[in-house]
Amino acid sequence: MNHLLRAHAPITDTAWSRLDAECRERLVPALAVRKLVDFSGPLGWEHSATNLGRASIIKAPDKSLQALQRKVLPLAELRAPFALSYDELLDADRGASDLDLAALDAAARRIALAENATIIHGWAEAGIVGIAGATTHKTIALGNSYTSYPTHVTKAVEALADSGIEGPFALALGPQPYAGVVQGTENGSLVVLDHLRQILGGPIVRTPGITGGVVLSLRGGDFLFESGQDLSLGYSDHDATKVNLYLEESFSFRVTTPEAAVALTL
Repeated sequence: MNHLLRAHAPITDTAWSRLDAECRERLVPALAVRKLVDFSGPLGWEHSATNLGRASIIKAPDKSLQALQRKVLPLAELRAPFALSYDELLDADRGASDLDLAALDAAARRIALAENATIIHGWAEAGIVGIAGATTHKTIALGNSYTSYPTHVTKAVEALADSGIEGPFALALGPQPYAGVVQGTENGSLVVLDHLRQILGGPIVRTPGITGGVVLSLRGGDFLFESGQDLSLGYSDHDATKVNLYLEESFSFRVTTPEAAVALTL
């Protein structure tokens, strides 16, 4: 038994398998930014901090001594609680194929969007600076015309190349600008999409939870996501009608090369 307390839940192995499968189905496409950064782990729930490889001078207990303290980035924990009908979980054991798991789906979306937003925009309370906040390059405004996106992305790629950053490059776009690029084929948006891919040499990723976007290098080593516990289902409590569950993860994120991305605003 671990801290997720799944063994205490009134849920059979069959139902847990259905819930886990539903989570994977919802989370894999929603966790968009994970496709673009270096992922390390999972290192376990007990893993508490990321080693930054640095130290700062502190006052020693004796004047004849020198003292340093190692610097670390504590992992942050995210939890998305939700409740499922006890009757629905019983129907899972009966083989029902149309289970009402809307609450689980909503929780998966909430936590995925929060993770995407943290990686791109940061999470100040957790000491995490996102990619858009860390970049040393000037922000590029996308404007209202998606047909001008190739021009803006070309400027971003040129800025990266001028800083010695190698490709291939990727483009993470929030839902609104992404929709502007891909909709309306009669107006040439597919041509725009293909043009962007040629400029980048890498993918264009729809990234729910963020605004604007970023152009970033995929060469590796620039954006580091460290997972303690990867997203997992846990049990809280239950009554006669519902079971209270949650999705939970622990992670840290840091930008080691601020020059490796350019932020795009609407």
